[in-house]
Amino acid sequence: MILQPAKKEMAYLKMGIYGEAGSGKTFTASLIAIGLHEYIKSKKPIAFADTETGSDFLIPKFEAKNIKLIRAKTRAFQDLLVIVDEAEKESSILIIDSITHFWNEVVDAYMKKNELKRLRLKDWQPIKKTWRDFTTKFIASNLHIIVCGRSADKWEEVEDAEDGSMELKKTGTKMRVEIETSYEPSLLVEMEAIQRTARTGGNYIHRAYVKKDRFDVINGKMFDDPTFENFLPAINLLNLGGEHKAIDQNRDSTSMFEKGNTGEQRAITREIVLEKIQNAIKLLYPGQAENDKTARLKLMSEIFGTNSWTEIEKRIAMEKLEVGYKKLLNRLEHKEEKPKSKKGEK
Repeated sequence: MILQPAKKEMAYLKMGIYGEAGSGKTFTASLIAIGLHEYIKSKKPIAFADTETGSDFLIPKFEAKNIKLIRAKTRAFQDLLVIVDEAEKESSILIIDSITHFWNEVVDAYMKKNELKRLRLKDWQPIKKTWRDFTTKFIASNLHIIVCGRSADKWEEVEDAEDGSMELKKTGTKMRVEIETSYEPSLLVEMEAIQRTARTGGNYIHRAYVKKDRFDVINGKMFDDPTFENFLPAINLLNLGGEHKAIDQNRDSTSMFEKGNTGEQRAITREIVLEKIQNAIKLLYPGQAENDKTARLKLMSEIFGTNSWTEIEKRIAMEKLEVGYKKLLNRLEHKEEKPKSKKGEK
């Protein structure tokens, strides 16, 4: 059976932190990584995928805790995939800062490779498919991963309460990355820098808003200058130290499809069937006289429920077209089998 008794199988923290510049993303990520390293009593180094040189300024913090820091300074998406694999072997915790740069790079790489100045709708599918290699590793890897990303405004069409008109309004914020990536972390936090006073040079509070906690123990909570302990209630509910099983990657639905059954192939197959239908109708009533034209219209209505060829071509389902074509073939066979009258017979 596919359905089995439920048990905790998420053994690693998959966390996302996003915010504007100076909001405290990198600093908070390092505090959580150090706190988690001590909490699980890891003897391995902490890995860092650095796109913004932020790891340089964190070295003293890791040294103060006697934790080795290993890193790669790169923005190449193909490097990120290798980093995750290497970190899974050499480390227990990986910080990625910033995931936004890796997303921008994979988009730029696609455009450069295909010599594009702007992306078309059809270009997003191969880009998203390539990006999915990371999100799969993010969830499935035996590795605690903290992803930092830049903030972006979220805009939606909202109906005006007075006149009912639709207008575009800012409805919130999101991580600036491929749109589905924000759904992957089990713990998602937005950071914001709050100035204590209006005076120039006034101190800032780094405020964390828990946007998503799948355990729902700190969901919606707010922490000023957050520490590892603030997030521990959610982290502690993971299957820490146990077997990690996210999604069964060995199961798929390829057996449900015929090879080559792509959208383009289906369109070509439809055109072929429509052409065969037209030819069958002409073979049954080939003449240009009024009675043959009328007979063709009546036949279309009888077989397809309409005498409009445009409706048959654009709206009739493929299954109905195939059934209709079989009926036409049957009539053709009966017409050909009909015995011809001999000369002189009445």
